[in-house]
Amino acid sequence: MRTLNISIADLEFNKFGLKESLSFSELLDLVGKELSKQALKESTFLAEKYNLSALSMEDISKEVKAVRKHAKGNSSSS
Repeated sequence: MRTLNISIADLEFNKFGLKESLSFSELLDLVGKELSKQALKESTFLAEKYNLSALSMEDISKEVKAVRKHAKGNSSSS
């Protein structure tokens, strides 16, 4: 097994609740969770920015159907 040394700021070390030694899979899990949190925050921000959070399920379904219909119409012309 190989050992990898990584430098990290104390603030980030404490933020993620890291320990002095962890497995690669544990590191991947921590990084994956942080990336998921960031993506969720960005999605929420964009939904609020473009007022998508006010759409009803019926409105969302209509939008999805319209996009699918448009995509289906364009796929036959390729």
